[in-house]
Amino acid sequence: MQLVINLGAGVDTLLGRDDLPDLPVTRLFDPNMGRMMSSFVQMAVLRHARDIPKFEQAQRRGQWRYIHPRDPTETVVGVMGVGELGGRAASDLARHGFRVLGWSRTPKRIDGVACSAGDAALEAFLRQCAILVVMLPLTAATAGLLDARRLAMLPPGAALVNVARGPVVDEAALLAALRSGRIGEATLDVFATEPLPEGHPFWAMEQVLVTPHLASIALPGSAAAEIVENIRRVRAGGAVLHRVDPGRGY
Repeated sequence: MQLVINLGAGVDTLLGRDDLPDLPVTRLFDPNMGRMMSSFVQMAVLRHARDIPKFEQAQRRGQWRYIHPRDPTETVVGVMGVGELGGRAASDLARHGFRVLGWSRTPKRIDGVACSAGDAALEAFLRQCAILVVMLPLTAATAGLLDARRLAMLPPGAALVNVARGPVVDEAALLAALRSGRIGEATLDVFATEPLPEGHPFWAMEQVLVTPHLASIALPGSAAAEIVENIRRVRAGGAVLHRVDPGRGY
């Protein structure tokens, strides 16, 4: 038996190839990737919840601007995609005291997180999210899922954090929502085109933090153990860890 190992959690690029052999495909997931992703998400959410972008803007203008801090329980954070990475991030945010909602394609249960699932529940979920964290895999069903209509369901001035894949969010619609103030701030780690092209409007927007697709990466020291274990399982004729379902796209 042979095996294809994707060195990361996202498999959309690999599954999109037309030369992929008819072999089992696994995606990489290890505790350090989950920890890294969760810490990035916490950083981004806390930055928005504590109004840090507004203080950064005030500093550049030489202004002393006081905004009274809010209790975390007053801020609703929604996590779209609560699988292994998203579930851990949602759980850690709940431990910070935020009111955390989770949404996924299929039902999930996470302690401290109010989870909902399916298209019928999406609008009610979005309408509550002061901060929305996008952690969905890129599939045929999720491409462009957050279009202009759905972005408009967020509360006025909401913040958006995308650590999933750029095409899950309609980039033109997001740009328009940021320019109008309908979405107040964004932390964007992923984009429709990477690297983000020179001169793209996101670069110059004060309310947008751009990072170069590094929220979570595979670290050789911890990832090697999982790769070795899957090779051992293949040689023994056993089931592999984190096998991808090409029909679902993850």
